[in-house]
Amino acid sequence: MKSVVVDVVEAFDDIRPYRDDEVGPAIARLCNDRAFIAFAGRFAAPRLPRRIRALTYPALRVLVRRTAARLRSVDDLQRLMSGYLKTLLQHTSDGMTVSGLDDLDSTSPYLFISNHRDIALDPTLLNYALWLEGHATTQVAIGDNLLGTGFLSQLMRVNKAFLVARDVSGAKAQLKAMRQTSTYMRKTLEAGESVWIAQREGRSKDGMDRTEPALLKMLQLAYRNDARAVTDWLRHVRLVPVSITYEIDPCAPSKARELYFTAKDGGYRKQPGDDIESIETGVRGFKGRIHLHFSAPIDGDFGNADELARHLDGEIVSNLVAYPTHSYARARLNGSEADLTDTSLRGRQAFFDDLNTCPPEHAPYFLRQYANLVENQLAIRPA
Repeated sequence: MKSVVVDVVEAFDDIRPYRDDEVGPAIARLCNDRAFIAFAGRFAAPRLPRRIRALTYPALRVLVRRTAARLRSVDDLQRLMSGYLKTLLQHTSDGMTVSGLDDLDSTSPYLFISNHRDIALDPTLLNYALWLEGHATTQVAIGDNLLGTGFLSQLMRVNKAFLVARDVSGAKAQLKAMRQTSTYMRKTLEAGESVWIAQREGRSKDGMDRTEPALLKMLQLAYRNDARAVTDWLRHVRLVPVSITYEIDPCAPSKARELYFTAKDGGYRKQPGDDIESIETGVRGFKGRIHLHFSAPIDGDFGNADELARHLDGEIVSNLVAYPTHSYARARLNGSEADLTDTSLRGRQAFFDDLNTCPPEHAPYFLRQYANLVENQLAIRPA
């Protein structure tokens, strides 16, 4: 696994990932952040009562500092993280499978665009799949709204994440921010490093995976002088759709709650700590089977961003896996009798435990998240 250092100008210092020489010091600084230590403690000793777990924090700080002192590069960190991920998947899933990656050139940079279901796991598992097959890992686009959690943005920037501006006020400021993101991504790709970005801003809460044409237009801004048409832009980037499927979504109950209140009140105001709670739930919760599919780089003639977005949707949605949980939820919503079979005992228990935690008024939104994967696939199939 080779880390490619992008020659970035000062204009990108506020958004770029940390360089090799910055990784160890950045993690060492996190030791002084009480929120980070508490976060790490919840992963290191999740079953300990909070007061008892707090007694382990001094030792945890020492351990993190010692680990940080041994890190000399991003590659060092990712090798360390790969061991944690292997153990995590053994305890919180029924395994991860990957398809399509064998058809990609491990020496070529790609622009990966995937559906988005989990804040941290989507890019993390994509990079883990790449790493396992000897491909270089990608830089990861994350919204700077995660800055509200303080340590989280730093933690992600040491692991090849760069920041994308969200909630920028004013048309000129928005255009400037989009140009900065597009230019940074172009420089990264031209330097030989791959990039991942989600197909839309924010996770898909209702299970309908759709690409925002505005995102594709933003990506093309830095190519305006060289590629005025969508088809010309595709010749400059190797655009690869990626489909990520979780048999169980640990965040489904909280997504159902948000969908319910959005329907009831016309909107949902995110509360402080929602993002960090979603990340912890997604990482620590049981996910059943996981599958990642890498499609071939997109090639073809597209008149505009809307046409390309529809094509991306077709590639991503058709290569999702309709697990029994998705078919069961659809049958329940349609009033049909159904059994949740061909799923592990732990998977069935996790699914029904999650469903039973939902108040009755939230339950239809919970089921709809799963059912919409099947509905979505049926909708894109040609007649």
